[in-house]
Amino acid sequence: MRVAVAAPLAELFDYLPPVSPAPVALTPGLRLLVPFGRGRRVGMLLRITSRTEQDPARLKCVESVLDARPLLSPADLRLIEWAAAYYRQPIGEALFTALPARLRDPAPLLDERVPGIQATPAGLSVTLDTLNRAPRQRDLLALARAAPAGLALADLRLSLGDCAATLRALRAKGLIETCQLIPGLTPSLPPPVSALAGPALNADQQAAVNAIQGALGGFRAFLLDGVTGSGKTEVYIRLIEAVIAAGGQALVVVPEIGLTPQLRERFVQRLPGPVAVLHSALNARERERGWHRAALGEATLVLGTRSAIFTPLPRLALILVDEEHDASLKQQDGFRYSARDLAVRRAQLTGCPVVLGSATPALETLHNARLDRYAWLKLPQRAGRARPPTISLLDIRDQPLQAGLSSVLRADMRAELAAGNQVLLFLNRRGYAPILTCHACGWVGGCPHCDARLTLHLNPRKLWCHHCGWSQPVPSLCPACQGSDLRRLGQGTERLEDNLRPLFPEVSIARIDRDSTRRKGELDRLLGAVQRGEIQILLGTQMLAKGHDFPGVTLVGILDLDQTLYASDFRAPERTAQLIVQVAGRAGRAERPGRVVLQTRHPEHPLLQSLLREGYGGFAAVALGERRDAELPPFAHLALVRAEAPGESEPLAFLRAARVLAEGLIAAAEAPKIQLLGPIPAPMERRAGRYRAQLLVQCGERPRLQRFLAHWSPILRGLSRTRGLRWSLDVDPQEML
Repeated sequence: MRVAVAAPLAELFDYLPPVSPAPVALTPGLRLLVPFGRGRRVGMLLRITSRTEQDPARLKCVESVLDARPLLSPADLRLIEWAAAYYRQPIGEALFTALPARLRDPAPLLDERVPGIQATPAGLSVTLDTLNRAPRQRDLLALARAAPAGLALADLRLSLGDCAATLRALRAKGLIETCQLIPGLTPSLPPPVSALAGPALNADQQAAVNAIQGALGGFRAFLLDGVTGSGKTEVYIRLIEAVIAAGGQALVVVPEIGLTPQLRERFVQRLPGPVAVLHSALNARERERGWHRAALGEATLVLGTRSAIFTPLPRLALILVDEEHDASLKQQDGFRYSARDLAVRRAQLTGCPVVLGSATPALETLHNARLDRYAWLKLPQRAGRARPPTISLLDIRDQPLQAGLSSVLRADMRAELAAGNQVLLFLNRRGYAPILTCHACGWVGGCPHCDARLTLHLNPRKLWCHHCGWSQPVPSLCPACQGSDLRRLGQGTERLEDNLRPLFPEVSIARIDRDSTRRKGELDRLLGAVQRGEIQILLGTQMLAKGHDFPGVTLVGILDLDQTLYASDFRAPERTAQLIVQVAGRAGRAERPGRVVLQTRHPEHPLLQSLLREGYGGFAAVALGERRDAELPPFAHLALVRAEAPGESEPLAFLRAARVLAEGLIAAAEAPKIQLLGPIPAPMERRAGRYRAQLLVQCGERPRLQRFLAHWSPILRGLSRTRGLRWSLDVDPQEML
């Protein structure tokens, strides 16, 4: 038996079957408890074989089988093994990342029974006509009688809405009783009729639906390139409807938790069958239960963030990746993978279509579409009678600002508010002020563990490092000179909110950022208030930039993006362009026209001018040409080795040794097309008390790079290193931090 152990180890381990008979047939995908070193570990059975390269006398027996059924199917295992090989990650780490957190330990499966009801003997014998004066009771009892094994309460609520009072009345009459049901083993109710009818599709939407529906049953990758407000979600809904009607399951992956509430609400209103939501803001039991409902085939739709790409779905027929350009779809620690790219690979292995949707597609995705690897479907017009917003640059050089707003923007806001419209202000900097400094001696609050400044927060009142999470109380006196003149420089969303209130005293203002939405349910509450028109000025960070539909917003003010125009990362222009277009897309999404005002001290910047003249498509064409000339992705492929240690010299020393080994492999293989850049200190060299450095590998051919990494990464694991040094390999890196 070949077993992957829940540990950062690349190899598989051989074991003998358990001494006592296993309660189930030994099948790949089962968790096992195995002896490992001086202790025990959870492992997963991957292969059953009669051959081993180890001394049979030294093999140990599996201690116990932990599951009554395999948790992962052969198709799931193929995907995860492929991902571990491509990203050069330990197979055990990859496999157990795909499981709910509790199942990474030797814990039993959750009690999968769900609450339900069934008709009592009295309920089965009573004449339904006796309940004619209580039609809801009569209808519910009829459903219970038609399913003597019981009906899940969740199914009843989906079909009948809130029926708690009806259930109480029937229980009081002794006609029904509660019971516990096993999902998948009891009949479910017929799908409810959609409560809301969908809008009529325009010609472009209908063409997209027809093209993707025609590909159901086989693999095909699609780029759904639709301007903001073009109705991509409606296309998703029509496709999922078709999949569910055919008995299949659909998977929708989004980059951020904040995008799930509105999507879930629309899906539940329009689609039949249970929806399982999977993301890290749920508690462990909620997430695990949703995972089980998907794996058992009970949930017809799974909506989740990047880790949802590994969710077992026995009838998977369609994968949708919304906001496919977003960097949050790449896991940045542990098992480093791209959920977008794995979505394409999973669809290929499963034999189903995959749709990548965005108003600002990633340059890599556009390149694949240009090469016809992806079918390119375009939605160039906003849905309904909505029109694209007008975008203007506002030069704020030498202009007086109040709350970071120019007089022109303040006047525009007052005009829109007086007309009964809503305003959105975008400032991608949370906290109160990015710098606290002493006017007397020049002291600046810095993180003792990072090469970064501490951000001032007033609720709670702390200086906070946004990189490592370290915080301290706000000092009343300067720590360096004991002076009392401490000044706040710059503005974050918290300060913007405070400064707006005296400027707009009669207006309801809400802030949406990571700080204001920490409490469970707060994001849903705020978004609901915006939808109902209870909030006139909405301000926040990039949490507001994409996916949200605010029909009352007619003016968007972008306050400060200048710092991103000159960032050192080669992806910075692309990310900035995407952010501007996505934020601008929140304006004018209903029948009222929208405007976008972008305040800048660099109105002549080529990126801004390109966006104004030619839109995102024109910018992307120029950016792809620059990437081709510079031999950068998508015209080259990268792998980044990072090293970190408590001491300043150790990471660079380790990476220099790694480079020497790499140069030897390149020379032996006569592979001059592989280039090594570095090692150099990371852009933020010290973070969380550790010094960091990186070595970049660049190659124009993906297969050649993979062959090189297949030889180099095992050698790196055997490379001697100092105590406390850690290193990682990131294939297709998205961040050069």
